[in-house]
Amino acid sequence: MKEESNSELIFSKINDKIKFCNTRNKIVHTDFFTEPEMIKVEKYLASVKFKNYFFFGGYEGSDRKILFMYPEKLTYEMAFSNVKNVLEIIRITLPNGQKEAFLHGDYLSAIMKFGIVREKFGDIIVYKEGADIVVQKENSEYFKENLSQLIRFRKSNIEILDLSEIHDRNQETEEISVIVNSMRIDNFVSELAHCSRSKAEEILISERVMINYEIVTKNSKSVKTGDIITIRGFGRFVVKEISGKTKSNKDVVVLIHNK
Repeated sequence: MKEESNSELIFSKINDKIKFCNTRNKIVHTDFFTEPEMIKVEKYLASVKFKNYFFFGGYEGSDRKILFMYPEKLTYEMAFSNVKNVLEIIRITLPNGQKEAFLHGDYLSAIMKFGIVREKFGDIIVYKEGADIVVQKENSEYFKENLSQLIRFRKSNIEILDLSEIHDRNQETEEISVIVNSMRIDNFVSELAHCSRSKAEEILISERVMINYEIVTKNSKSVKTGDIITIRGFGRFVVKEISGKTKSNKDVVVLIHNK
């Protein structure tokens, strides 16, 4: 019931944006959406026959994206050129003694402490020297000021940068192998989140796991080559291949981990 209510609120806001876009002949945009939300939004836009739109989150392959809608008088290329006027990045560069000290969850919890809702900022790209946070320009100064006041970042350099300077997330990947009893999702969650099977089931029930950007709660859901497994708090994993079997007939699976 809560999910339906949230969807209705999203669709209502999109309707308002469409009306503004059509009557004012201006490009409009929303806050950030998750992948499951984007799937619902695309279906809704198809149902109302609105075609002049695109999603973008600051870089190719972002998890969270903004919906941009534009009037018929504009081309996609003209509309896309407006992205630079909407998005910026906040870069946190850690001091030498803190390199690699923080994980994605540390940056996320820091931001949430100053009371901004999750849909107001996009991906947090974590790397050795710090992190880049994708934000809307209208909120960038607020982010910078509040992050600068946090104790954990008091010695860090925090700056607002143009979107073109964003850190290449594709550099922060690694190939890993796991051994699973079967291709059920709970086996993968247990291995990738480094937890027991019972804890993996809790993670699934709490809706923290997605396969191909759709939430999965049943532990018996099968995983196949090419699937994208997202575990909130642990990252995104692409199933590359089943490379073989162990002597005990377990599957050896190779995945690409996007940190």
